[in-house]
Amino acid sequence: MAVLDASVGQFRVYGFADTTTEQLCVAAGVRRSSLYNTFVSKDELFVRSLERSVSLIREQLEAVLTSPGRSGIERLEALFSSILEEEAEARKEGHAAGCMIVASRMAPDLGAREPRVQRILDRFHDYHLSLVTGAVRIGRGDGSLRADVTPGDAALAIVSATFGMRVLSQSGATLDELRRVADLHLDSVRA
Repeated sequence: MAVLDASVGQFRVYGFADTTTEQLCVAAGVRRSSLYNTFVSKDELFVRSLERSVSLIREQLEAVLTSPGRSGIERLEALFSSILEEEAEARKEGHAAGCMIVASRMAPDLGAREPRVQRILDRFHDYHLSLVTGAVRIGRGDGSLRADVTPGDAALAIVSATFGMRVLSQSGATLDELRRVADLHLDSVRA
């Protein structure tokens, strides 16, 4: 698991194309032969790392979006806060937090070359949308979110905003800019 977690960190920040086998070995603290004995290829390591990353992100999303006792808007605020906190932590290490899912979506050749990548991304997208849609429905029910926007449309806007924040961060946006983006999107769905 330690090798996968180290690999997730590398792929998350640098993407598939810009992550070298040497970087993976250094990050994981293993030799090239050990890496390839376990994972056969960089492609296989990437797929397994993407599965691990998706698993970790699902846990984070579930924690903030299904937390009992929170209103719908509080769930969405917690979602954006978690992204901002990750970005703030990554800045201490001198880079953006990155996201394997966003980076993989931005490199469509990955999914074309490896169908498992496309399936993982598609399943995650559906799951992500369903969690956010659930939070929006709760918010409509408790009056904290607008009732004139369908839950599906609101969820799509929120998901696109969170992914967009990752891209903006990788492009050099400041934490203050990311915070303003989050606030604008929250205000667009707030009752």
